[in-house]
Amino acid sequence: MHEVDTHEADVIVIGGGPAGENVAGRCADNGLTVSIVERELVGGECSYWGCIPSKTLLRPGDVLAAASRVPGAAQAVTGTVDAAAAFAWRDYMTGGWDDGGQVPWLDSKKITLFRGAGRLVGTRTVEITGDDGARRLTARRAVVVATGTVAVVPPVDGLRDARPWNNRSATAATYVPRRLLVVGGGATGVEMAQAFHRLGCPRVTIVEAAGRLLAREEPFAGEELRAAFQATGIEVITGVPLASARRQDGDSAVVTTLADGSRISAEEILVAVGRRPATADLGLDVVGLTPGRFVDVDGWMRATGVDGGWLYAVGDCNGRALLTHMGKYQGRLAADVILGRDVPAATDVVPRVIFTDPQVCAVGLTEQQARDAGLPVRSVTYGTGDVAGAQVRGRASTTSSGTSKLVIDSERSVIVGATFVGPDVQELLHAATVAIVGEVPLDRLWHAVPSFPTVSEIWLRLLEQYGL
Repeated sequence: MHEVDTHEADVIVIGGGPAGENVAGRCADNGLTVSIVERELVGGECSYWGCIPSKTLLRPGDVLAAASRVPGAAQAVTGTVDAAAAFAWRDYMTGGWDDGGQVPWLDSKKITLFRGAGRLVGTRTVEITGDDGARRLTARRAVVVATGTVAVVPPVDGLRDARPWNNRSATAATYVPRRLLVVGGGATGVEMAQAFHRLGCPRVTIVEAAGRLLAREEPFAGEELRAAFQATGIEVITGVPLASARRQDGDSAVVTTLADGSRISAEEILVAVGRRPATADLGLDVVGLTPGRFVDVDGWMRATGVDGGWLYAVGDCNGRALLTHMGKYQGRLAADVILGRDVPAATDVVPRVIFTDPQVCAVGLTEQQARDAGLPVRSVTYGTGDVAGAQVRGRASTTSSGTSKLVIDSERSVIVGATFVGPDVQELLHAATVAIVGEVPLDRLWHAVPSFPTVSEIWLRLLEQYGL
C-alpha cells in the first residue's frame, strides 16, 4: 500500500483567494508556519473571474461616459470603446489566468503552497488530492476554510442545457454578443449588463424576478439605476421570472420564455441570480457539519458546532457577507484569534459598491431594515448632483443626478445606514462606514467640514436636512 506524504504546519488554509491569503499572511508575519491548499489559482475568484476583470471591463465605458458629460471634453470623444483592447487589458489584469504573479508573494512570506483539492479527514487534518498524488497535512493550531462560492443556475426548464454564461464566462468573454439577456438584477447582473452594452452590445435586456433592481438596497437606488439604463437603451424587465430557455445545437440563439408568456431571443444568456457555498467536497460531515451549506461561524470566525475551536471559516463560504473586502477583513480577524489576541467580534456593518454608472454605494442598514430591527428611525435625503462639487464634474446624462440618504437612529443620534447614488461616488462610502462603525454622534459629525467644491459636501447638506 502506497504511503501518503505527511506534513505539519501551525495553520492550514483551504483556499488561496483573498480571504485565505489574508489569514495566511497575517499568521506567517507573526511567526507561525502556514500552508495553503488551492485547487485552482492563487488569488481566487476575485482576481480572475470577479472584481478585477469585471471592473476592468467596466472602466473604458465609464471614462467615455464621464468625458461626455463635460462640455469641452465631450467634443473630443469621437469614437467608441475598442472592445478588443478592453479584452486585452482585462487579460493583462488577470495575468492571463495564470497565478505566476501571485505565488511569489506566498514565497516571500514562507507560506507553503499545495496544489490540489483539500478535504477534512479528521481533527485538524486535511488530505490533499492533486496531480502528483495524495498528501496529508496536520495543523498544530487551526484549519481555516476559505473556499468561497460558485454561481447558481436555478432550476428553470431548459436553462442548464442552453449553456448559459455565469460570472466566469462573462468576465472571461472574448467577444461582444449582438444580443445579451441578463437574468438577475443584482450587482453582477447590472454591472455586466452595462459593461457589455458599452463594449458594443446593442441589445441588452435584464430580467429580474423581484419588483426592482438591487432588491436588497434602498428602493430609490434600483429605480434610479433602471431609469439610467433605460435612458441609454438597456431594457429592464422586473417582477417577471424566467420560465424556460432553449438553445438548439448549432444555433447561436437562445430563445427564452418569461412567466407572463413573453419571449426574448439572445445570442447569450448570462445567469446572475446568486451564489452557493463551495463546501460540498470539503469533508465537513467528518466534523459534524453539513456539506454544501454555508459554514456557520461565531463572531470570531470559528465554526460553530465543532469541538475544540480549531476550525475557522472566512469569506464567502460562511455566508456572512459575500464581498471580497469583508472576506479579507474576516481573514485578518481570524488570524488574530489564532494568534491568541483579544479582539472584538466581527462587525456587521457591511460597505458595498455597485460599479455601474451611476454607482450605487451603501453601508449599514436600509431604512426598512432599520425599522424591522425595531430602531427609532429618521431618514434624510438630498440630491447627489445638487452640490457644487458634483455640478463642476459635468452635466447629468440621465433622468436623475442621483440621491443620497442617511438612516439615523434618532434616540442615539448616530447614523446606522447610508446610500449614495450618482456618478463616481464610491469614495464617499468610507466616511459613512467610519461614522457608523465609530458611532459618531451627529453633533460631533457636524464639525467634520467637507472641502469645497467636492461631492463630499453632500454630508453637510444631509446633516442640514436633519436639522443641524
